Amino acid sequence: MSARKKAKHAAEKIKGKAEETAGSATGNDAKRARGKAEQAKADAKLAAEHARNALRQ
Repeated sequence: MSARKKAKHAAEKIKGKAEETAGSATGNDAKRARGKAEQAKADAKLAAEHARNALRQ
């Protein structure tokens, strides 16, 4: 996995965590759910990259 992709996925996860926290702080359930979904999407992309790398070896 390239360092660029790893950093991009980490940034997406941080963005999702920030959105989830903001939703929790304001009581906005939709925003909190979007943040959790963004984190899950970043985790899925990271897992796919790990799987791709495992197949290459």
